[in-house]
Amino acid sequence: MTIREILKMGDPRLLRVAQPVGAFDTDELHLLVRDMFETMHAVNGAGLAAPQIGVDLQLVIFGTDRPNPRYPEAPVVPRTVLLNPVIEPLGDEEEEGWEGCLSVPGLRGVVPRWQRIRYSGFDPYGDPIDRVAEGFHARVVQHECDHLIGKLYPMRVRDFTRFGFTEVLFPGLDAADDD
Repeated sequence: MTIREILKMGDPRLLRVAQPVGAFDTDELHLLVRDMFETMHAVNGAGLAAPQIGVDLQLVIFGTDRPNPRYPEAPVVPRTVLLNPVIEPLGDEEEEGWEGCLSVPGLRGVVPRWQRIRYSGFDPYGDPIDRVAEGFHARVVQHECDHLIGKLYPMRVRDFTRFGFTEVLFPGLDAADDD
């Protein structure tokens, strides 16, 4: 397994629309997923999208089996590998919440997201996934899937008075956890 370099905001590869995964259950795909989990865990990420490591595929991973130090108050999200995702909002209700991003280190901002969603797609073996999520789980899925359409969370911030450096906004949080 390899820890991959995470691209930073400003890299044009983060602004592309990712290509659908066409071949499931390949050695190459399984190795990529393992590398992504290794990379995400190395930096305490809540999720990671393939474009963040320069891979132009509709592939996101998210979730852990334990609380995340970057989001200590958030509930645990089930560990998931999601390919070719589709998100459907369930209702019109949005919820604002603080977000950070491994591609935007050291910053946080309040982002509106659908409160409740249905997401579908495939696992690495090509088996279908179809789940309903709400709250933090829904936020993480929407955040990661935004990477597949070339959007970073600052593009969704509506009120820039609630956007800034983690060390200033959250002095009790170790700023190194946001790098």
